[in-house]
Amino acid sequence: MQSFHPPRRTLMGPGPSDIDPRVLAALSRDTVGHLDPKFIELMDQIKQLLHYAFQTENNMTFPVSAPGSAGMECTFVNLVEPGDKVVVAQNGVFGGRMKENVERCGGVAVMVTDDWGSPVDPNKVEEALKANPDAKILAFVHAETSTGAISDAETLCKLARDNDCLTIVDAVTSLGGSPLKVDDWGIDAIYSGTQKCLSCVPGISPVSFSSRALEVVQKRKTKVQSWFLDISLLMNYWGGETKRTYHHTAPVNAMYALHESLVLLKNEGLERAWERHARNHNALKAGFEAMGLNFVVDEAYRLPQLNAVSIPEGVDEAAVRGALLNEYSLEIGAGLGAMAGKIWRVGLMGYASNPKNVLLCLGAMDAILTGMNAPIQSGVAVGSARESYASA
Repeated sequence: MQSFHPPRRTLMGPGPSDIDPRVLAALSRDTVGHLDPKFIELMDQIKQLLHYAFQTENNMTFPVSAPGSAGMECTFVNLVEPGDKVVVAQNGVFGGRMKENVERCGGVAVMVTDDWGSPVDPNKVEEALKANPDAKILAFVHAETSTGAISDAETLCKLARDNDCLTIVDAVTSLGGSPLKVDDWGIDAIYSGTQKCLSCVPGISPVSFSSRALEVVQKRKTKVQSWFLDISLLMNYWGGETKRTYHHTAPVNAMYALHESLVLLKNEGLERAWERHARNHNALKAGFEAMGLNFVVDEAYRLPQLNAVSIPEGVDEAAVRGALLNEYSLEIGAGLGAMAGKIWRVGLMGYASNPKNVLLCLGAMDAILTGMNAPIQSGVAVGSARESYASA
């Protein structure tokens, strides 16, 4: 056995995304104890920076020491008790995972479904809430990673409030890449991941709980089914200032990396980060459309950081991805679920959202598809993207 040395890739799939060298450097700093006074200072700073990233003043805003799927589970296991009715809006893979969480908590999921590639329909949600006045929670995905569609979280949260429901929101792909305002929109529980637009290492899930949500947790009639994700216990580790009660051994070096990634986001500014993602998306869009590739999601509901494009007729989509990886060391993603074999998912997230990656991807796709005699317009994609940048 020898040391593992990974190949150098350009990560333009659905995540993880490329990591800023400053974040990788932070990861390698000397490890301290997870209750060291200096690490506790870092924990307080991470909370402050997450307040900025989420645009919230929620005290219980902190990173779960596990990936985004655990952040999802953290919100559900704390807020859903056996017999609780939860309206779940599904327009892709991850809405289905919300349903799984509701049922594993002993809750009853009332499903509101939309076509994959479409946003959640507020009218359908309102109908479901009116038909189920005993519903406790509305759960939906803000940015559906499986399709590249973004839903109107502000409107959906208002509907929930008007119908006396809490909200659980999946922001795994939207945090740092698209407008997201937890307090202004009235989101009660939200979770994300570090490996997308934050350009940090995988394995951490930022979450935030409103005071309304915490009141519900405190009034539970049953124990939270997960000891590790029980907010009433985590409060003692993350909730206080300067003093912490031992709960678990935090991934110290990964927290260094998260802190650095949040510092980078704060220094750039949220609005500028959102604008950067949109600018690079527009250039990628210009190139793909010039080539003849079509986007699955209507432009009004399209995520700039996750681009779902249709595969040209007769093209072996896996062979294209393999050629990109082997010849250009470039990773893009395949479709999931109902989209499997129908789309490619091209990520422009965080540090990976830059003109160099856009032009590399377009040039490589053009060359590979041309070599396969695919039905595309060859030699125009990169030029179209450059024109987009010039006019931005």
